[in-house]
Amino acid sequence: MSPRILLTAFLLALTVRSSRAEGHSTKPFDRLGSAPESARALANPYQANPDSVRPGAKLFARYCSECHGQAGHRGRRGPSLESAAVQNAPAGVLFWYLTNGDLRAGMPSWSRLPEAQRWQIATFLKAQVKGE
Repeated sequence: MSPRILLTAFLLALTVRSSRAEGHSTKPFDRLGSAPESARALANPYQANPDSVRPGAKLFARYCSECHGQAGHRGRRGPSLESAAVQNAPAGVLFWYLTNGDLRAGMPSWSRLPEAQRWQIATFLKAQVKGE
């Protein structure tokens, strides 16, 4: 294992341990509720375009399914995306969460993905919630 990976793993473990010691919650999706109002107000540029769900599904399969499972119903490491917190979150909050992540809960930041791709993933997640 490279020194960089070892250092990253150590820092992540230290962060989780520290947050638990301080009484911070590490429950999945807790941070969705603390999204800023600006995130809640974000308009999904793909909302009216049903053709954007398919690319979002492909991106989800590529980047998210390893942790959350192929359909988001729970993977080896990540929680189910069927939770009420995800189902009730506006698309802008999901976009914000994808962008910022939540390392304490094990969610990486996907800010390196282009903005359009993050919106497409959020669009796919909202379509999954609706059962489309």
